[in-house]
Amino acid sequence: MSDPAVVLDDLRAESEELDALVRELRDEQWAAPTPAPRWTVAHQIAHLAWTDAAALLAATDPEAFAAETEKALAAPDRFVDDGAEEGAALPPAALLARWRDGRERLHRVLREAPPGTRFPWYGPAMSAASLATARLMETWAHGQDVADALGVVREPTARLRHVAWIGLRARDYAYLVRGLTPPAEPFRLELAPPDGLAAPDGEVWTYGPEDAGQVITGPALDFCLLVTQRVHRADTALVARGADAEEWLGIAQAFAGPAGAGRPAKGAGE
Repeated sequence: MSDPAVVLDDLRAESEELDALVRELRDEQWAAPTPAPRWTVAHQIAHLAWTDAAALLAATDPEAFAAETEKALAAPDRFVDDGAEEGAALPPAALLARWRDGRERLHRVLREAPPGTRFPWYGPAMSAASLATARLMETWAHGQDVADALGVVREPTARLRHVAWIGLRARDYAYLVRGLTPPAEPFRLELAPPDGLAAPDGEVWTYGPEDAGQVITGPALDFCLLVTQRVHRADTALVARGADAEEWLGIAQAFAGPAGAGRPAKGAGE
C-alpha cells in the first residue's frame, strides 16, 4: 500500500462515487439524519471537506496546522462537531463546491510531494500514501453513513484493501488513545474479499506475519465497518484467535482523534 499514485487514484474514485450519490439530492435530503447522532447528510460531507482542508494545511503549512492541533486539544469533544456544523450550515451547492475544491487541491499536493515526505497529523506523522489512505478510509466510512441515510446499498470494491490496511496500522493508536498499552506482538488479518472480488482459488486478503499468534479472520467488509466504527462487534462475522486480538476488536478505530463510542448492537435498547 506504499505507492501514492495508486492510493490517490483510488481516493479519487471513492470520492467520485460518493459525489455521485449526493450531487442530485434535494435540499431536504441533505438534511436527512444519518446513523451518526445529530449528523445529517450535510454534516457528513461537511466533515470530509473540513478534514480535507486540515490535511491540505498539514501538507502546505505545518506551523499553521500545529496551531489547529492546539485548538483540537483544547476542545477534543467539540472540535470535529464544530467543523461539521459550520459546513453543514452552507447551502448544499456551496458545500458540495467546497468539498470538491478542497479534495482536488489536496490530491494535487499529495501527488506532487517528493518521495519520503512526511506530514504532521492529529495522530502520528504520515507519508503521502498514508495520508491519502486515511482520506480514502474516511471518505468510505462517511459515505457509508450517507448511503445508510438514503437507503442505498453500495457495492463493495477492492478499495476496501486500503481501509483494512490502515485499520491494522492504527492498532496501537486505538490502545494509546484509551490510555492502554498496545500488545507487543504483531497481529495477522486473513480477510475474505466481498462477493465478486474473490479470486477463483479462494484467495484471501492477508496482512501481518504468517506466524502471528493473534489472528483475525472473517469478511473484509465486516472488518472495515468495524475499524471505522460503523458496526458493533457483535454484528460481524469476525473471528479472533487470541485474547489480545479479541480485545482489540472491541476498541479498534482506523481514524485519528478521541476514542469513538462506536455503534450500538442491532436491537440494543429494544
